[in-house]
Parts: sequence; structure tokens; C-alpha cells
Amino acid sequence: MQRERPSLARQSMPAGGEEERFIRSLRPRTLDECIGQRKVIEGLRISIQAAKQRGEPLDHVLLHGPPGLGKTTLANVISAEMGTNIVTTSGPALERGGDLMGILTNLEEGDILFIDEIHRLPRAVEELLYPAMEDFCVNFVLDKGVHARTLRYSLKPFTLVGATTRAGLLSSPLRERFGITHHLDFFSPEELMLIVKRSAAILEVPIEEGGAWEIARRSRGTPRIANRLLRRVRDYAQVKGNGVITEPIAREALDFEGVDHLGLDSLDRELLRTIIEVYGGGPVGIEALAATLNEEVDTLVEVVEPYLLKIALLTRTPAGRRATTLAYEHLGMSLPSKQGDGKAQGQLW
Repeated sequence: MQRERPSLARQSMPAGGEEERFIRSLRPRTLDECIGQRKVIEGLRISIQAAKQRGEPLDHVLLHGPPGLGKTTLANVISAEMGTNIVTTSGPALERGGDLMGILTNLEEGDILFIDEIHRLPRAVEELLYPAMEDFCVNFVLDKGVHARTLRYSLKPFTLVGATTRAGLLSSPLRERFGITHHLDFFSPEELMLIVKRSAAILEVPIEEGGAWEIARRSRGTPRIANRLLRRVRDYAQVKGNGVITEPIAREALDFEGVDHLGLDSLDRELLRTIIEVYGGGPVGIEALAATLNEEVDTLVEVVEPYLLKIALLTRTPAGRRATTLAYEHLGMSLPSKQGDGKAQGQLW
């Protein structure tokens, strides 16, 4: 029987322990339960079926894309489909080569090693992964100087599943050792609506079609956010309504939470207002923007910007970030008097 080993290390997440347990309870456990990311799911299905037919471990897998789209979920699904154990850790948690060695030498044949935020692996630890991924062995260097010698230690064949929100920060040697690479994109509102209805069924929360749609369209194309908003709307419906999530109740609850009809929250709107009011619409560097907002650069780059770029409220230029005409319209702000050369929707001012 398959068993999941406890994580050897886990990166701290914005959600608390209760929130994380809630998220885990709603995660699909097999490929058939997965909604959306059709091309990725079908590609994994083929790779897993082929590996099982040959009786071999699955090739190493790299999953990249914005946070909350299901990279961790897919790692656990791969483990379940392969019928093997999964060991979970993260790049920042592996500070020394010995940390990685302890994990690798305890893996059984076919086990899944999942490394979240793999782009944050220290260089020395990353270099230990090269022979482990390619030849399933690691090299110990004993002594120093003229007495130095190398001891080769064989590992049992395993599958490394790496997840990253910033694939561009991966070094070429590491990226090239992944045989399977998939990019996860934002979900459509229709896909998120199915996810919301599935989650509501698991939680035994009565929800109407309109209520599910209202949550889905304000979820920024992200299942994790959809499930979080569902929880907030459930509480609101329980206290302010009769417990049923209807479209009016969902709209009231999400307005109360500060999530507008495009899914923007207070930080998204504050970022756009800062670019427009403080920096004249841009361009502005991300460091200056982070300092003005008193936020971390990584938070803006990895969490806030991807969705704003996706829905064309923000653009990146060599000179910095700019707000588009759509951003002015969404915030109800007047456009500058001087018009730029572009005439397309989303042109810059």
C-alpha cells in the first residue's frame, strides 16, 4: 500500500496550518480528478503509462508557472499514479550538501523526490544533483589537497519533480537534466467554476450555479485562490444568509473581502494606483515600486504581477513597469492628456 512520507522540510507558506490542511483536503489525487491544464495532464498520463509499462521510474519532471496553479498537487498525483512514495522538501531548506545526501541515500527505487522552489537551491547543493539525476550516483570528496580522493556512492533510481515560479533562474545544466518539462498557465473561469463546485461538494456546502461562477471569475485564474474564496464565501453565507451560496451572497461576500469583479485585491489596486499617481503611469523600476509599497520585490514579481500582466493591466518594458489604458479604466481614473503612439486596446500612456 502506498504511503506518503512526512516532509523532511517544508517552506513556510503565506497560508497558516489550518489553511494548508484545507487546501490539501481539496486536492485531486489522480489524473482523472484533475480539472484544467489539459495538455499537461495528457502529457503526464502518457509519460506515466509508458514508464509503468517498461517497469522503469518516470523521467525527471520540471513544473513551472505562477503560484497556486497545482505544481505541488501534480507532484502528489504523479506519486499516486506511479504507486510510489513521495518525499517533499524545498530549495531554501537544503542549505548544505549533507542535507540533500541524507534524502537521496534514503530513497527507495521509484520514489518521487519533490523539490519546491528548486530555483533557490544553493549552487553547491545543485551540483550534487547533476550526477544523482543523470547516473543515479553521488560523489563524496574525502580529505583535502594531495590526499583528496573521490568515493562514488550508487543511488536507487528515483524521479525528481522540481517546481518553480521562475524557470528563468534555473541554471542551464540543471534545466537540461529534466526529461519532462511542463508550463502551468492560468485556469479559465469555466475550469475554475468546475473546481469550485467540486470543492463545495467535498465540503458539503450547497452552492448555486451563479454563486460558483461569481467565485470562479474573481479567482485570478488560480485554483488555490478559488478554494480560499470559497471558504470565505461559505462563512459569509452561513452568518449573513441561510448557508446556501447564491450569486448575490457570493457577490456581497467578495465585495466585503475587497476582491473586485476582475479578481484584484487591495494590493493589486494599490500597485496600479502607485504607478499612475506617484510615477505618472510609468515606467518605474520594480525596486522603487516595492520600496514605495513597502512590499518585498519577490512578492510583487511572483504573486502580484503575473495576473496583472495576463489581463493587460500592466506591462513590462526595458525601462520598467507601465500601467495600460485598461488599468486607468478599471480604477476609474482619468487618462493623461498626452496620448502615446499606440492605438490598440491596452496601449500605454
